[in-house]
Amino acid sequence: MAEPTATRGYEYDPDVEHNFPDERLNTILPEILSDPEIETYLEAQNVNAVTRKGYNDHGPKHIEIVRNRALNLYDLLKGGDVAFNGAADQGLDEADEAVIVALAATLHDIGHVVHRDEHAYYSIPLAADILDRLLAEFTFYDTREAVRVKAEVLHAILCHHTPEDPLTTEAGVIRVADALDMERGRSRIPYEKGGRGINTLSSQAIENVSLQPGDARPVLVEIEMINAAGVYQVDNLLKAKLKNSGLEEYVRIVAINTKADAGDQLVERIEL
Repeated sequence: MAEPTATRGYEYDPDVEHNFPDERLNTILPEILSDPEIETYLEAQNVNAVTRKGYNDHGPKHIEIVRNRALNLYDLLKGGDVAFNGAADQGLDEADEAVIVALAATLHDIGHVVHRDEHAYYSIPLAADILDRLLAEFTFYDTREAVRVKAEVLHAILCHHTPEDPLTTEAGVIRVADALDMERGRSRIPYEKGGRGINTLSSQAIENVSLQPGDARPVLVEIEMINAAGVYQVDNLLKAKLKNSGLEEYVRIVAINTKADAGDQLVERIEL
């Protein structure tokens, strides 16, 4: 088994050993990160979300965090011998699982350029166009394989924020990873502009999120919060995303209120 993911930090490192075949991911990822169209979408999608609606960050930083945590989560699950069915059901290689995860994490929110409301549905046609162009650049995908990778990426994008439940483990990873971006930095912009809604205040209460190998379950998510408002992020958002994700039996979540005092004991510790 590779070195425990928790020791590597949050940024995906192509030079370390992983619990999955990473050659295809390491070939595609630099292209994703430097693609001008993708870069512009990630910047533009924050206009409706933050500037016009006053929501927490949904721009490049959010995408970077979600992608890294999705790959982190995927790596830990693979280290725990959890089966992934998205690529397999399509007759694709195991190496394509990580590609699907990385692409879906990167493109899952681009529908915000149309509207925040129902954005997952708007992300589908926009991501489809990008995937048609991007996947055609890699010789290890012929037309048939590219279509099947595209299908799995679009499924994961759709299921990250809609009533439709994920039907693949890859899609479940995206759904949960999206909710793992919850630390206070995400709400910096709306908070500085005077936003005091529950999403902003609860995010301000989250000090740190870490993913590491668990004991009874492959993944342990540890959340440090500094006041009771953080409960909303954990119980209402992360718990809701974990439900019906297909990952419930593999992920243990422990949230600790590090500043709990005698008047705050009801939320000293939450465990899911």
